[in-house]
Amino acid sequence: MVRFTSLTDFDLVKKTRAFGWMIALLCGLVLISGTNAAQAQSRPATIQTIEITGNQRIEPETIKSYMLVDLNDDYDDELIDRSLKALFATGLFADVIISPTASGITVQVVENPIINRIAFEGNAKLDQEELQAEVRLGPRVVYTRARVQADAQRIVELYRRSGRFAATVDPKIVELTQNRVDLIFEINEGPVTGVRRINFIGNRDFADEELRGLIVTEESRWWKVLASNDNYDPDRVAYDRELLRRFYLQNGYADFRVISAVAELTRDREDFYVTFTVDEGTTYRIGDVRVESEIGSLNPGTLRSLVKTVPGSLYNADEIDGTIEDMTKLAGTLGYAFVNIRPRVKRDRDTRTVSITYHVQESQRVYVERINIQGNSRTLDRVIRREFRLAEGDAFNAVLLDRSKTRIRALGFFGNVDVTTEDGSADDKTIINVEVEEQSTGELTLGAGFSSAQSFVAEFRISERNLLGRGQRLNLGALIGSRRSELDFSFTEPYFLGRNIAAGIDVFRVTNDFQDEASFDSESTGFGLRAGFPISEFMLLNTRLVFREDTIKDVGNNASIVVRQSEGSETTSSIGYTLTFDNRDDFKLPTRGYRVQFQQDFAGLGGTVSYLKTELKYAAYKEIFDGVIAIGKSEQGLILGFDDEVRIIDRFFLGPDEIRGFDRAGVGPRDLTTGDGLGGNLYYTLSGELNFPLGLPEEFGVRGSIFIDGGSLADIDDSGAGIVDIGSLRAATGFGISWDSPFGPIRIDFTETLLSESFDETETVNFRFGARL
Repeated sequence: MVRFTSLTDFDLVKKTRAFGWMIALLCGLVLISGTNAAQAQSRPATIQTIEITGNQRIEPETIKSYMLVDLNDDYDDELIDRSLKALFATGLFADVIISPTASGITVQVVENPIINRIAFEGNAKLDQEELQAEVRLGPRVVYTRARVQADAQRIVELYRRSGRFAATVDPKIVELTQNRVDLIFEINEGPVTGVRRINFIGNRDFADEELRGLIVTEESRWWKVLASNDNYDPDRVAYDRELLRRFYLQNGYADFRVISAVAELTRDREDFYVTFTVDEGTTYRIGDVRVESEIGSLNPGTLRSLVKTVPGSLYNADEIDGTIEDMTKLAGTLGYAFVNIRPRVKRDRDTRTVSITYHVQESQRVYVERINIQGNSRTLDRVIRREFRLAEGDAFNAVLLDRSKTRIRALGFFGNVDVTTEDGSADDKTIINVEVEEQSTGELTLGAGFSSAQSFVAEFRISERNLLGRGQRLNLGALIGSRRSELDFSFTEPYFLGRNIAAGIDVFRVTNDFQDEASFDSESTGFGLRAGFPISEFMLLNTRLVFREDTIKDVGNNASIVVRQSEGSETTSSIGYTLTFDNRDDFKLPTRGYRVQFQQDFAGLGGTVSYLKTELKYAAYKEIFDGVIAIGKSEQGLILGFDDEVRIIDRFFLGPDEIRGFDRAGVGPRDLTTGDGLGGNLYYTLSGELNFPLGLPEEFGVRGSIFIDGGSLADIDDSGAGIVDIGSLRAATGFGISWDSPFGPIRIDFTETLLSESFDETETVNFRFGARL
């Protein structure tokens, strides 16, 4: 076994061997010329024989198939030369010599070796898998110098993308038997090439420091040990150019351009100087704004309310893009799926104004040719396809496509959902590609948490949201806390009997400690059947049948008479429904849309209690600035008892989850003699909130909020000495901080009570922490 120190050495050996064979052939020709000079100088008129020599792996017939001459062809120098080039072009041979003989030609070949294995040496920062994925050569592939050099350059580029511009790659060859070689890439990774300085030229209105804060590339500093953006990356610098352009276009600089972005290597070759040369231009304000429509039935006035570019305001390219997006979506919801909205921008440099005309025209109808789904190795195709609002053959609709993406994300089966389109087989056809990245849907959860209302909580739960890849949900859990314990089992089939009906069963046992609030404990055991189905795209109807046994026990000796009268067990058999309208753009952090929920439960179909319980809940979301979300909420509830009074366990209770600033069961009717909260039959709440980022990177998940909450709880059936039932308005305001931490959600609210009664239970700090261990 011989290891060559470089590809040049290996090629030199091959050429030396080929040269030796050439010398031998010339000697033979000289010998022949000494015996028969006339025969040596002659060319055969017809090729009667083709002799192949030097081949080891490649069959002679295969070599002949690449040539442009065959037996019984006339001898032609041009065809012989073209055959020589064709054999070299295959990449199979290091050298080829075609020589004439008395009866034909001899083809002498030197085969390129076969790669036995590829190895990498000297790589510490990039692992074998990353490097192997970058190279094109592999075992059992024919070795060629050009291919090896190309792969070496790919490895160098990979290191440059990771900030190591001093990296070098030297391919080495280990020659084996049977014309095989091991290919070894010897790598010198070198140090990370940092960014010593970022300079800006041509900026007058914005300081260098402010512009540095806008771009992704950062200057290298010794304390940035965990940073990755302080190494030089040409792709990152190109992205920085776009960030600068967007920033200036958002702030009125309609003529802004980046003239150049130059990176210069320092003399010690360890870092780069990056210099952006810009032309800011001047600021423009919005002039006339018009909306024109070529679609006769689409009134421009309907779209004008969506215009974000207000005359007199600074020019902002993002507002133009947002206007076009909103207009396109509204047109789609009105049935105009094929619209093309183009902004016509006219600058007046004398008045420094920009006039904008949004021109609406009907575009060519396009139909869905095919929907491709990739990445779902576990989830069945039909589970994804049934969430699509489009089908193959339907007219393409961008609004429905966006809605389909939202529904697929809402499944919770995928860490990432990417929906793209490409041209189909004809101009009026498009192909939809769905690329999903599956994530774990089975969970074994050991949890712990704390809140001001529930105190300490421990949780054990086994759940599967995508059972057997069919989208079925299975859940078994136990929650043990100082104030509440729960054991539950549930199963849901989202498409029962092949129809769009989500059916399920629940079995539960729940205990609550109300000793501090109302001097009793409660225990509920039962089961339920449920079924839900969509009425429209955003409206869902859920129905349920519940049978449970409720027990009020451990009533304190000094408890209110109302509580003592409710002690004991009752059974409830109820039927109910919930009607929900939900068009929020995101279920975790919505920025637009609203959710309305109306529900009723009727008890009395069996059991020992009867009542009608009604609730209405409303929530609206609107992003008023970048990242700042306005939230408005309202809830109302009423329970009416038939024959008997409503039991305390069936009443409504309000606490910090409904009105921040008040303790658990801190609002509503109360027995002043014992201090027990008695709940209420009628309640309402109102809430206004501004949720905003705190300037930290978005991936940290830290946000702040300011809020004001209000509401009331009243109207019980009981009366007597010491019992107060005042339905006055209670209110509190405050601010909060939430963190979507790796250990679970954390939220702390600081409140100040504005309106309350003297007997209400209030709080100034509410803390909630849930952790998965």
